[in-house]
Amino acid sequence: MGQGAYIFGCEGLAVTEAERAFYAEAQPWGFILFARNVSDPEQLRRLTGDLREAVGRDAPVLIDQEGGRVQRMRAPHWKEWLPPLDFVAQAGAGAERAMWLRYRLIAEELRAVGIDVDCAPCADVAGADTHPVLRNRCYGSDPDQVAVLARAVANGLLAGGVAPVMKHMPGHGRALVDSHLDLPRTSASLDLLESRDFAPFRALADLPMAMSAHVVFEAVDSKPATISPAMVGLIRDRIGFLGLLMTDDVSMQALQGNVASRSEAALRAGCDMVLHCNGDLPEMQSIAAVAGRMGTAAQARADRAAAARGRVEAIDIAAAEAELSSLMESGAHV
Repeated sequence: MGQGAYIFGCEGLAVTEAERAFYAEAQPWGFILFARNVSDPEQLRRLTGDLREAVGRDAPVLIDQEGGRVQRMRAPHWKEWLPPLDFVAQAGAGAERAMWLRYRLIAEELRAVGIDVDCAPCADVAGADTHPVLRNRCYGSDPDQVAVLARAVANGLLAGGVAPVMKHMPGHGRALVDSHLDLPRTSASLDLLESRDFAPFRALADLPMAMSAHVVFEAVDSKPATISPAMVGLIRDRIGFLGLLMTDDVSMQALQGNVASRSEAALRAGCDMVLHCNGDLPEMQSIAAVAGRMGTAAQARADRAAAARGRVEAIDIAAAEAELSSLMESGAHV
């Protein structure tokens, strides 16, 4: 029997017996952790081990560890990072190397507690009006620079044995509202979208995983990209992304209906996998009931994505930290 076409969270700091039984039956492809699941390194290693034990395999464990506001693992046990946009500005001419080092160090922290997928890079292009919930998570407003820095992020994670998830496909930078609460729309022309918003994603189309945007691109379809066959077709054909395409969190209020109907719509549109983050067991059960197992093509993409984990390149962590500190200090004084 194949793996479930979904990634699930859990409620708290430890796996409950009800969750354990559900995971064993539903066989989610992977798990995602949030701040509610994080206390200290020992607890986190135990949790990631128990999640994998529940499904009986080396399931991917995801987290959003971008740095700045979107950072689930925090001090005193883990490093605190500037928001990406501020970090890039401070690094100046050394930004590409600084971003590689930053995410190589993040990968080291993640692997130490059993986490092997990071939901980064954020390849969205920032605009003057980009909603504040997203703007300082971006790497810049020039598509070419964003592509270079997003590649550095992905390579830093991969060098540390952590698989990256590029987001938010095919571009969230024109969102003027918070998709956690409302549905963003853009009326930008397809030519403008192609040359600006989609460009970094096209440059990184070889990455193993990507996450969809809950955004309506009116030049293509009236539906959000996550549930739009036309937009998923554009992602595959025009952008050229052939990796594993997961939804953004189907709990977010940008999508209409309940989580089960949202999940059905996303899979019908061509997404490979549903991402559900809030750890609500009845909601997860309803998604598993409608989503079922991955088909052959989706499972093959999932297997390739899972294989991107674990190949760790040796590094002197103290030397990397010293180099990053020097880069940031030099950039700050330019």
